Amino acid sequence: MTNELLSLLVLLLILLDPVGNIPLLISLLRGVAPERRVHIIVRENLIAAALLVLFVFFGDWLLSTLRLTPAALEISSGIILFLIAVRMVFPSPTSAPEEAMRQEEPLIVPIAVPMIAGPAALATVLLTARQGFEPLTLILAILAAVAINTVALLAGERIAQRLGRAGMAAMERLMGLILTTMAVQMLISGLRAAFFAAS
Repeated sequence: MTNELLSLLVLLLILLDPVGNIPLLISLLRGVAPERRVHIIVRENLIAAALLVLFVFFGDWLLSTLRLTPAALEISSGIILFLIAVRMVFPSPTSAPEEAMRQEEPLIVPIAVPMIAGPAALATVLLTARQGFEPLTLILAILAAVAINTVALLAGERIAQRLGRAGMAAMERLMGLILTTMAVQMLISGLRAAFFAAS
């Protein structure tokens, strides 16, 4: 259980990408009063955690409703992860969304979803639950990852000042490289399950 928990925790942390999300979060909350920022960050992380936990219990139902096979979900998740990884390694200078310029207090969108609980994280949780992982292990990994994400985002301005622009970019690229490897492995597993399971 410990190895599964650690592997899931690392994967979820890379998907939540707290370091990479710090610049966007700072921009989103620039027009919000400083005393409200802690409340917003904690609230949005709790919403994201609740959504991820819901996918643990309703993953099978969602798969059957949408008539998806585990192999199809694994392949599509791998593609999503790979695209996210490429964006992390080769960031676009115009990748910041227009919401970053908004001044009102954000609720659920865009911080809880999709910044924290994005499509890749939701698909990964759904797929992991479908693969037979113990729900308790998966829930513990989600809660631990979201807790670490919350602490990192709360310390976002100090981390950004310490690392500087070059340090933040280096951390983002390093996590992108790790995520690329995980995405390729997910694609290999999905393709093997889809085309070579009978052989």
